[in-house]
Amino acid sequence: MVNRLAVVLLCVAAVRAAAQEELPYTQQENVVYAEIHGTGLLADIYKPKGDSNGLGVIDVVCGAWHSDRGKINDHTKAQVFSIFCSKGYTVFAMRPGSVTKYTGAEMRENVLTAIRWVKSKAPEYGVDPNRLGMLGASAGGHLATLAAVTPEEADPAAKDPLKHVDTRVKAVAVFFPPTDLAEMIAGSPNLSETISNLLFAGGVEGHTPEEIQEKAIAISPSRQVKSGALPPFLLIHGDADPLVPLRQSELFVDAVKAAGGQAELIVKPGGAHPWPTLPEEVAVMAEWFDKQL
Repeated sequence: MVNRLAVVLLCVAAVRAAAQEELPYTQQENVVYAEIHGTGLLADIYKPKGDSNGLGVIDVVCGAWHSDRGKINDHTKAQVFSIFCSKGYTVFAMRPGSVTKYTGAEMRENVLTAIRWVKSKAPEYGVDPNRLGMLGASAGGHLATLAAVTPEEADPAAKDPLKHVDTRVKAVAVFFPPTDLAEMIAGSPNLSETISNLLFAGGVEGHTPEEIQEKAIAISPSRQVKSGALPPFLLIHGDADPLVPLRQSELFVDAVKAAGGQAELIVKPGGAHPWPTLPEEVAVMAEWFDKQL
């Protein structure tokens, strides 16, 4: 019985090893890119096994404003890492924390820190810090677009060496992002615990409707778009999304174009949140980055 179990375990290990060999990337797990109040913010880094194209993509890994490892697995199933690494990209899967610990404003800061970290480490990973893309899906798309439209410039005098570099990226592509939280919660008598904690540490209790709307506007990408140097954006959204209405992407595209920027929206007919053939759209996204970066 023991020998049979040992044989089974060896077979399972062999299958896993063979599957790993077939992947077009090597994976570096749980890299700490920042420390906040004694706890680490984590990233997985995917490097192509084949020839590198010298380009990096920051994947903001977050769903429902949670960044547990299950979200990494979701992106693996969507073939994000396989598709991009097979084209030579290095993918930095950055986890900006979860709403159980951080507000939306704080998670935005964590994304900006992630961008700075990637730029500072770019030479080590063989990528050009001035040709970085950024992507995300759902809450990750919200945070990616929010960070992209509210960049911070380099501060050579800052004590934190990460702040010696700016947080601008060259192109941003996202799936079904909430972009106007103020509109989504307008008139809602009872906010979910997630949205409540996203707006204020400890929730919205004790805050006036005006304060709640002001905070929602502050973390709504569509409301924060300003004229100036904006990266090009690609948004992909299903017209049957039951969680984030297609209008959320339309609002963002309209805001970017009104500010003189470039934004494209691809509508997936019948697409929910997400949809079974999502890897096909990931491939479209990768081809778009080829042109932009």
